[in-house]
Amino acid sequence: MPDLFIGLMSGTSMDGVDGVLADFSSGVRVLHHASAPFPDSLRAELMALNASGPDELHRGWLAGNALMRVYADVTRALLATPGVDAKQVQAIGAHGQTVRHRPQQYDGTGYTIQLAQPALLAELTGLAVVADFRSRDVAAGGQGAPLAPAFHQAVFSRPGETTGVLNIGGISNLTVLRPAGQVQGFDCGPGNALMDAWALQHTGKPYDEDGRWAAGGTVLPDLLAAMLSEPYFALPPPKSTGRDLFNQPWFLAHLSKFAALQPRDVQATLTELTARACAADALAHAPGLQRLIVCGGGALNGHLMRRLQALLPAAQVASSAEAGLPPLQVEAFLMTNWAPCRSSL
Repeated sequence: MPDLFIGLMSGTSMDGVDGVLADFSSGVRVLHHASAPFPDSLRAELMALNASGPDELHRGWLAGNALMRVYADVTRALLATPGVDAKQVQAIGAHGQTVRHRPQQYDGTGYTIQLAQPALLAELTGLAVVADFRSRDVAAGGQGAPLAPAFHQAVFSRPGETTGVLNIGGISNLTVLRPAGQVQGFDCGPGNALMDAWALQHTGKPYDEDGRWAAGGTVLPDLLAAMLSEPYFALPPPKSTGRDLFNQPWFLAHLSKFAALQPRDVQATLTELTARACAADALAHAPGLQRLIVCGGGALNGHLMRRLQALLPAAQVASSAEAGLPPLQVEAFLMTNWAPCRSSL
């Protein structure tokens, strides 16, 4: 009998929702993938809620309702998979949308906020919903992020090999899988968020397809050095970050110190920032790295992938697709894996 779960994820890129339908009945396999973009009004509101503003409780709850309706649309698309009966689906794992992430700050515990109304999603889909994946770790004194290291270990590890799994969404995070089975995970810094925003502003496109725009530019060493001087990059793990730090005001504050820069050169520099931050963490915390598996939207950026390979010449840098899981499915698949407690993963 099929043992089906749905995983739904909307990450720091804030561009939409990815979902997978997974079957745990004989090993684990993805049966179907579906996605849906955010309406422009919802994306704008989610972006705005990353900073303090008026009537946040009211606006946040309504944005969470709207988000669950997009989640429900993706769920219905997954349930349309031929041969699938909704009664076979045990539950949905739904992450929600992170809008603030401040673990260990202010009072020693801090908080992490993911907008989600799991009860509404349950009503819209008729399925059980599992949510709130981060807050218990924060309550226990942890970072609440990244979520993926145990999942990465189950899916991508090889005996006797040091493997890195680099997820490049809006923010980048690295999992280090060591030969003896030890696992470490932390956020590196910016992923696609700054690149996407700059590309949208100057090209009218939501991202730099395959990194072609950046590839035709020239890295600006002084701007790059200024951004890399951010103290976060020097922090040791465990550490996590988000749009609370690496946002447009942060970037524009650095940019304002320079005059007459060509937009394409700025895009090249933002791409190099992501590549350098990720590579530096891999070199510092994954000595002897043999494989770097890249997932998330960044794996589709050919220029970024080439820069990572150039900065990590001793490792094989490859998309997670080459390891059997397409890069845009990895995080959604992760959301089915709250079921490790009842599956072989």
